[in-house]
Amino acid sequence: MNVSLQIIRKICYVALAVIGVPVNLVAIVILSRGKCGLSTCITRYLVAMAASYQLVIIIEVILNRISSYFFPGSFLRITPICSVIKILCRASINCSVWLTIAFSFDRFVAICCQKLKTNYCTGKSANVVLAISCLVLCLKNIPYYFTYKPGEIINNVPWFCDIKSSYYTEPGWVAFDWFDTILTPLLPFGLILLLNALTVRHILVASRVRKGLRGESKGENISDPEMESRRKSIILLFTVSGSFILLWLLYVIEFFYITITNTNNYDHNDSLYIFEQVGYILRNFSCCTNTFIYGVNQTKFREQFKSAVKYPVTIIVKLINNKTI
Repeated sequence: MNVSLQIIRKICYVALAVIGVPVNLVAIVILSRGKCGLSTCITRYLVAMAASYQLVIIIEVILNRISSYFFPGSFLRITPICSVIKILCRASINCSVWLTIAFSFDRFVAICCQKLKTNYCTGKSANVVLAISCLVLCLKNIPYYFTYKPGEIINNVPWFCDIKSSYYTEPGWVAFDWFDTILTPLLPFGLILLLNALTVRHILVASRVRKGLRGESKGENISDPEMESRRKSIILLFTVSGSFILLWLLYVIEFFYITITNTNNYDHNDSLYIFEQVGYILRNFSCCTNTFIYGVNQTKFREQFKSAVKYPVTIIVKLINNKTI
């Protein structure tokens, strides 16, 4: 294996774990308090997304990647445990992707479908969508448990998880693999691009109409609270979905290249393998970008973050002052 790539992967995944766990935890705590000026519906989706990203980092990055690099002989590599971890990896990644779609669709409805907005864009509807999505995606990944076999048998204990050769040849498993790939991330890519395009089109048309009605067509600059609210909402939507598309792009390109060229076998020093591993790293890094996006776009989120940082310092100062008195 390429030694430089091995070192880079270790550094990247350790950095991702060190950065991702606290930033997602901060996002969950701050958003859960409901003091960021966001609607209940948006807050539910953002908290769920942060929680799914946290699970990806814990399961995929820490339990799967980092443990295999630094603790290759740990109990986590026993076949039944390893198989469960891999299923949970897939489920958490699927959830993180489709919760982004659910959020994008919610913002599309809120901006473009005023009649549906009243009934759909509520905290109750968000809870139902989140619960059903996560349940279905978790159940969908259960069959993967039966695709793994032990890599070695040591003292009658099965170790490691190798994929059975039948997974690549039996029509049922081939079809299931295609269904899984389309479900994540090909269909989400198309849906995000479509929803964003429709949202932009609606906003441009609505903006021209409102400017005409409010007398801005002759160069007047009149404040419009409704359009300002939409502008903030669309910036949040585009930065979240844009980050997802950019960081998953290499992964999708690699899939299409392998499918079109029918390239299945390549060694660990091959450029395609390096391209694939970089795609995995960027895909996993998408799980710690949203907190920074909130910090850049949401003034109240930054205020809550500053308060959260200052709080323990304030407590320590008070304790010191009490002791000195």
